[in-house]
Formats: sequence, structure tokens, C-alpha cells
Amino acid sequence: MTSSLLTPRGRSRVGTTGGGDVAATGSTAPTRILDWRDPLVLSLLDGIEVTADSETVRRIETLRHAHRLITAAVRPVYSVQDERPVSEVLRRGRGSCSQRLAVLEAVARAAGVATRVRGLLVDGTFWYPRFPRLRRIVPDRVLLAWPEFRLDHAPSASWLAVSELFGSLGELSEGADAGFTNSGSETLFEALSRTAIDWDGATLCPTSGAGCDLSAYVVADLGRFDSRDELFARHGQTLCPVARVLAEPVMGRHRAA
Repeated sequence: MTSSLLTPRGRSRVGTTGGGDVAATGSTAPTRILDWRDPLVLSLLDGIEVTADSETVRRIETLRHAHRLITAAVRPVYSVQDERPVSEVLRRGRGSCSQRLAVLEAVARAAGVATRVRGLLVDGTFWYPRFPRLRRIVPDRVLLAWPEFRLDHAPSASWLAVSELFGSLGELSEGADAGFTNSGSETLFEALSRTAIDWDGATLCPTSGAGCDLSAYVVADLGRFDSRDELFARHGQTLCPVARVLAEPVMGRHRAA
């Protein structure tokens, strides 16, 4: 690939392969990206009604409902501006997988659910099926902010990765149509509601065809960060500023398909 010229310079992106730094405590505070005090974010939260005896179950159901609302409200496109504030994504009504995941995080924080992200460097070949004629411009490495949610207020509370929001990886991998091809109209954001998205090699889809184990595409695990703002501040976005300015007017309106 020739797109290494379009990626940020002077950034250290050396990580581990063992899950990264789990010490990040996360937060419910608004950030520049997760500006959940904006009326558009609060309006999404107002549209969610959940009743459950358990706080943990109530939080999970809130996040699942939010995912469905975001799927309907934000059209999937190939935007390359990962640092775009959530309020602006909602205002535009379109966003990339990363931007829609950020909206989910913002709604979670607005609901009092602490979030953090895991930084993953994913091999650019993972996106080849989406750009069969444009492989030369696919970045060598794509920086992915993968959200995690704290299910209760205890300091030792467990964290739920967005991969398991709709069930355990084992449960999700058992579906008849399990697996993710990263092609067609379905994006990572939609796929996580029906199949296992496994970055650690913990499971395999039992059916033939598309797989659930995506660990072969993980170049580096950069660890956990209290927010995606912190991740991007330390490691930059996938593309350098000039490349983002040139690509966004076209990619930011191009429907993911």
C-alpha cells in the first residue's frame, strides 16, 4: 500500500498483544468529542425507557436501546474525522463507525454509565472488501477506538466491551448467519448487534463463511484510555490532517456499502 504517506508522523504506536493497560478508570464526564450535555444527545437519552430491577440489566438495556436509535438516526458513511464532536455527528445525521460508537459512548455517559476505550491498530487489509478498486488509498493501519462500559459504580466493577453488548462472544457466534465480512451495507456498528466481533481470538463462528475471530487483523493493542479524546491526543487519528481535509468532503458523504 502507498497510503503510509497519509498517516501521522512522529507518533509512537507501539502496543501490546495482551489486552493493554486495564488501569484506565473511565469517566462519565463530557469531553470535546463526547459532548453529551448537548440537547441532541440528551434528546436521544430521553427517548429511552427501560424498566428493570437490576441496575446492571437496566444499564445494558439502555445501551442496547441507544444502539438501535443511533442505527436509525445516523446514516453510515466513510467519514475520516474521528475527533468530530458527537453533537455535530447527530446534527449532520451521518457518521462513520467510529463516530457512531462515540455517540453510543456519549449517551452512556449522559445516563451515568462510565466509559473508556481500547485502542486497536487494525491492518488496512481488513477494509479491502469495502474498497476493491481503491486499495492503494486504504491506510496501512487504522486506529480503532473500541468502547467499554462500566456496569456499576463499584471501583472493582466489571467492564463490558461493546463487542458483548448484545450477548457473550460465544452466544453471538452461534447465529446461523454469524460472522462479519466487512462488505455490503452492514458495518461494524450494525454487526455487533448480531454476531461476535472478536479482536482477541477467543471464539470462532461454527458456520462456514465469514468468521468471528478478527484477531489476525490486530497489529497492536495500544491499551485502555479514559476517553477517545485521550487516545487520539496520544496516538493521532488514522490519517494526517492534510489527508483528512482532502478526503472528508467526499468520504464524509459516501454511504457505507
